[in-house]
Amino acid sequence: MKYFLSNLRNSFDFALRNKFNFSRRNYCEKQTLKNILRDIYYFNLFKKCFKETEKEEVSVLDIGSKNWEYVNGEYSFFKSYAKNLVLNGIELDAYRLNSNFYTRYEIAKFYIKNKPNAHYIAGDFLEHNKSYDYIIWILPFITEYPLLRWGLPLKYFKPKEMLSHAVDLLKDKGELLIINQGESEYLIQKELNEKLGLKAQYFGEIEDKFNLFKNKRYCTKIIK
Repeated sequence: MKYFLSNLRNSFDFALRNKFNFSRRNYCEKQTLKNILRDIYYFNLFKKCFKETEKEEVSVLDIGSKNWEYVNGEYSFFKSYAKNLVLNGIELDAYRLNSNFYTRYEIAKFYIKNKPNAHYIAGDFLEHNKSYDYIIWILPFITEYPLLRWGLPLKYFKPKEMLSHAVDLLKDKGELLIINQGESEYLIQKELNEKLGLKAQYFGEIEDKFNLFKNKRYCTKIIK
């Protein structure tokens, strides 16, 4: 009963936007300093957390990609040492409208333009069954309130199931990078990892030299 009204509203809104998929078309944005700094931030973050691989073919999944405005940092990093890269982003709420009346789907199409083998998938991650060398998960919902505030129904609050599925999708010796918002969520993430018996490396707080984010971010890597 605590979140009854919020959940009811989110359930209605979510069903409505996925039924009609309304959006303006052909989103376009000029390159800004913030875009460049964001790309540098993520490139350096992945460089800190991932070791270079000798594989010529690498497959990567980004869970909960939202608008995927940071895809250039991901793509640039993995493309820097893999000749053949497949980068997929999956988003449950892909048809959510932004204030400019573009959906996340339409915005993501702009960001992955001219990036061969980069694909944005509108769908439920728990129904996705491809295998990957690397999985990136930025700001997972591990408590109910942030999920509701983001506009999703509570039936999609499944942190344990999603984490287990993410690990299952990793190839042998694959790596899952999780970025949490705030120390409290980071500690909840650690507890969840331990409950599932996962092998994890904890990087702690990741420095934000450019002051891009309101809240501190913490990083964990799980190795299969």
